[in-house]
Order: sequence, then structure tokens, then C-alpha cells
Amino acid sequence: MIDAAIVGLGRWGKTLVGAVQGKSDKIRFTRAVSRDPTQHRDFLETHHLLAGNSLAEALADRSIKAVALATPHTQHVDEVIAVAASGKHVFCEKPLALSRDGARRAVAACRDAGVLLGIGTDKRYFPAIAEVIRLADSDELGPLIHVEGNFSNEVAAGFTAWRESFDETPAGGMTGTGIHVLDAMMKIAGPVKRVHARLLPLKPGPDPWDSLSVLLEFASGAGGTLACVRSTPMFLRLHAFGRNGSAEAVSRHDVIIRKSGAEPIRLKYQGVDSVRVNLEAFADAVEGRAPYPVSPDEIAAVTNTFVAIADAVRTGVAMQEV
Repeated sequence: MIDAAIVGLGRWGKTLVGAVQGKSDKIRFTRAVSRDPTQHRDFLETHHLLAGNSLAEALADRSIKAVALATPHTQHVDEVIAVAASGKHVFCEKPLALSRDGARRAVAACRDAGVLLGIGTDKRYFPAIAEVIRLADSDELGPLIHVEGNFSNEVAAGFTAWRESFDETPAGGMTGTGIHVLDAMMKIAGPVKRVHARLLPLKPGPDPWDSLSVLLEFASGAGGTLACVRSTPMFLRLHAFGRNGSAEAVSRHDVIIRKSGAEPIRLKYQGVDSVRVNLEAFADAVEGRAPYPVSPDEIAAVTNTFVAIADAVRTGVAMQEV
């Protein structure tokens, strides 16, 4: 069991705590850092968290072995570097950084300090997403030709104001949710060479309405498309197309496999708490029981591809090299 600190007690910080507290024998949170802990008094008492408003105070606690960051995206790089410098392992929500240089610095800080870097792309552990990844990796589908993804979400309306800032979400719904599917697509197809992206805004915040469309060219030669709609009922899809068949995740639990000359096969899997699975995989890696499933190079590659998409949105130059 490792003791960890949570930094940020917004909606997602509380989700991270709730996923493991009293449920996991691998990781627990004992400290919390928030700008105003008094706003979260009931939550802190329920989960037995020692509260403070200073990251430095948590880093000074020798009992803390790891720190999870659920903070505004613009803060991630500096916080990762600070945690790594303290010798504690780092679990950072995505995106790791909003620039290529930031990603490089964050990954280098963890490498140089000899600490583990974990990332909050937990959706790759959804049973249906994991099965599509497995099928594509097994060559059962044949050579990969194309990957499609969509992660659209209505939760923007319930988020704190900072999530609507263009500085914090430079790629619209891609920033907070669509990056999960990008992570899965790159797990299947490998590094991305270049992207074409457009963000179409219909309504500014609060409750912004926008849609992002992305074309991806993978280094392997495979193609990809990714769409994200913000402020709409949740929709998830991941579809890998191979020469011999395709596999499509149409929800967290449901997969459709298609092969020439045969009826589609529909599979349903039991649900899991993907947040807990990810945090426990992080804890296992910290304790040396198993490698963390996402390497620092993979984290950096997904971040850099996200940055290229955000650059296309920011500059209006649709095509960007990764």
C-alpha cells in the first residue's frame, strides 16, 4: 500500500480519491491540497484526508510516496517538475502539457529524478477499448489500414470556469476527453506523423458548444479520423480497420467484430472502474510489481500530437507536423 497526496479537489480530483479510498489495497490518499480546503470539509472528513493549501507542504511529508495532480492544465508541467524534484512519484491528469517543450521538460524531470510518471488516460482500460486494442495488436484483423474515434461529452456545462478558458482547453473537447481516444488510437496505430484539424465553435461559454474534427496520418502509413463534440450527451466510439476485419468499441462495454462473409459478432464485457485500474497499475509500478502500461515516450508522443492539434486550432493552419 502506498500513501499518496491528491492536488486539486475539483470534480476529477474527488473522482480519483473515490475510486480507491477504502477499496484498494495498493494505494490510498492520505493528504489533499486545495486552494480552499474549507470548501471540501465533508469530503475531507469522509475520506480521512489531512488537508492543506500548499503543494510544498505535501512534498515535505516523508510518508507520501506519490502525488496525483488534478489541477488546471497550465499548471501541470511546473507541478510535475516540483514533485519529481522532491523524489516522489507523479501521477498527472491529461494533457501532461500544452506544449512540446513542456512535455519534454516534464518527462525529463521524472527520468532524471528516477521517479515514475503516470498519466490519467484511464479510458484505455474500458473493457471494450482494451479489447479493440488487443484485437488490433494480435493481427487478427490483418494489417491495419485506418482507425476512427469519437469521444463527445456534455460535462463541460458542469465543470469549473477554468475548463472553459481557451488557455486551458486550446483544442475544445479534445483537451479534456477526446485525448483519451487519441491515446487509444496511438496505442493501436503508433506515432502520428501529421494532423489536419479544425475547431468549429457555435457558442462561447458558459456551456460552450463546439466540435473538433481531426485527420491523422500515422507514421506507419495508416490513416485516422477523430471527432469531439463538447456539450452533448456522452458518446464513445473506437474503430480499428484491418485488411481482414474490423473491431469497433461502441460503448465502454460493447464491441462489434466484422469479417468478410460473416455476420457481425457482438461482444459485451463486464464494467470496471477504469480510474481505479489505472491508479492501481501506477501503484504496482511504484512498488516494482509490474511495469506501468504507458511509457514516458508514449505519454510524450500523445501529448505532442495533442499539441499539434491545438496548434492547428490556434493558428488556423489546419495541417501541422507532429
